[in-house]
Amino acid sequence: MKRLTLYRFLAVLLTVTIIFASCKKEQSNVRLNPKLSTTQVLNVKSDSATVVGFVVASGDGFSERGVCYATQTGPTTSDSKTIFSDPVTKATFAVKLSGLAYATKYYARAYAIGASATIYGDEVTFTTLPVVPTLTTAAITVITGNSATGGGNVTVAGGADVTARGVCFGKNHNPTVSDSKTANGTGTGAFISALSGLKGHTVYYVRAYATNNAGTGYGPEVTFTTLVDLPVVTTTAVTGITKVAAVSGGEVTYDGGGTVTARGLAWGTTANPTTAGTTIVDGGTGIGVFVSNLTGLTLFTAYHVRAYAVNSAGTAYGSDVQFTTLANTRIWNVPGDYVAASYPGSTFADWSPDKSPQVKSTVTAPDNLEGYVYMSKTANQWKFATQLNWDGPNYGDGGSGTLDPNGGNFTSPAGYYKINVNAAAAPMTYTAVATVWGVIGDASPNGWNDETALTYSPTLRTWNGGMSLTAAYVKFRANHSWDYNYGSDLADGKLNAGGANIQIALAADYAITLDLSNPNAYTYSLNRWGLIGDATPDGWNSDQNMTWDATNKVFKVTLNLVVGAIKFRANDAWDLNYGGDINALTSGGANIAVGTAGNYTITFDPWGLKATVTKN
Repeated sequence: MKRLTLYRFLAVLLTVTIIFASCKKEQSNVRLNPKLSTTQVLNVKSDSATVVGFVVASGDGFSERGVCYATQTGPTTSDSKTIFSDPVTKATFAVKLSGLAYATKYYARAYAIGASATIYGDEVTFTTLPVVPTLTTAAITVITGNSATGGGNVTVAGGADVTARGVCFGKNHNPTVSDSKTANGTGTGAFISALSGLKGHTVYYVRAYATNNAGTGYGPEVTFTTLVDLPVVTTTAVTGITKVAAVSGGEVTYDGGGTVTARGLAWGTTANPTTAGTTIVDGGTGIGVFVSNLTGLTLFTAYHVRAYAVNSAGTAYGSDVQFTTLANTRIWNVPGDYVAASYPGSTFADWSPDKSPQVKSTVTAPDNLEGYVYMSKTANQWKFATQLNWDGPNYGDGGSGTLDPNGGNFTSPAGYYKINVNAAAAPMTYTAVATVWGVIGDASPNGWNDETALTYSPTLRTWNGGMSLTAAYVKFRANHSWDYNYGSDLADGKLNAGGANIQIALAADYAITLDLSNPNAYTYSLNRWGLIGDATPDGWNSDQNMTWDATNKVFKVTLNLVVGAIKFRANDAWDLNYGGDINALTSGGANIAVGTAGNYTITFDPWGLKATVTKN
């Protein structure tokens, strides 16, 4: 029994071994069906791209593999194809497709040829990039000394919109859009370009250009030479103006590419004079600066001058400059022993004609001199000096209001004198009337009945005062007489003898200044004052109005302030404002700090430019 059982076991084992071996041999001969994948597209350019294939299963093997492509879907090897020619070392293979058309959509598939069939991978698509436009450059025409006409023709857009086109030009070969250029629209087709700002008698190189999103393309280079251009010349400002002469000239900054053969100054009494009129031809030749002296002019006459320069292209002119010769006016000085004491803080000095007040005449009345002179001493000695020295003629008292070149000193008591001289009379006459000035009008405290007095400041040389004015009119008057009054015809801060009433638009307290210190150029100011700043109740938005304190001669306001800053401002505007050190305020000065909140009284002296800020 045991021997029989053993034999049976060995027989079963042999049978199993045979069966297992047979199954293993059969499995090793199994082959999967061939399969291919197209995985990605790389490095797409205007004329090439790389397509990657992947062998999923090779079946019985391939005799050829690669990529086929076409501009329609479903490309096969009957269309364009590129064979993978590198050694096969792995399942992935990359094929570069070359010679493609730009800006074109392509369909591509990996392929592999086996013993029995050709298989294809998935289809992929890609679009090649555009190229720069193709264009021609037009011949240059209509050439002048500083301009020309060119252009071009965009024949091929390059597969993208042409967003800019024109011509580029310069003095070197192959100019680009980094050089000078024109801008002449978009798209394909012909265009015309105007070249400007050129230099005369100069060789230029030109290329048409066109730009799309691939870049900028250029046409062939053409060249041309400009003609000689007109020179460039400037007119010098007129100086040294007298009654009968002046000095001007010019500068030739560019010769136009030719030779400047003449240069000078054209002048006359009408605008834009030319060489057909009166000229000064002493300017020489070439580029550079020249000076021209005008003589034989008529006093108090308006003239026009223009520099000119000539080359083979013609005559060029500088800008028209106008000037007026001086009038036959007079300026006399009023030296005396009163000067130093009467004008403290000034550079004036006693008995020095060049350091004394003056009287002047006007263009319309050249023989009538006028001016205001302050004399502070009890008795003041003085004379007239017609020059800034004692070389004469000098005039003293001739008696009965006349002037005598040999006369003695005038003697006058203290006062603010309005001095007039009639230099046309024979003998010459004068008046010296002491005046006291004030404000009169229905806007002023005394109405039109009498002036409200102002106070003279020898240091400032002005009449000053503060007062309440209503919305009406004022003028300035002296000595309770209409013989001495000023208004303002234009309400512009300038005074006219007997001029128009000055309107007060807003009722308020005003700081008033009357300045008669400049002969025949008298001025005034009328200012309302306020306090502004982020320390005030309305911040920087609006002013806190200040009122006139007639006792202390200051403007004043009492109000609650917070920590912040303040400034003094006139007429609710920033045209005139003061800040900085409250003991020496400056126009437009720094904000004034308020370090502690509380109730304050603030004063402001608009003439002495001092302030106080007192916490109550």
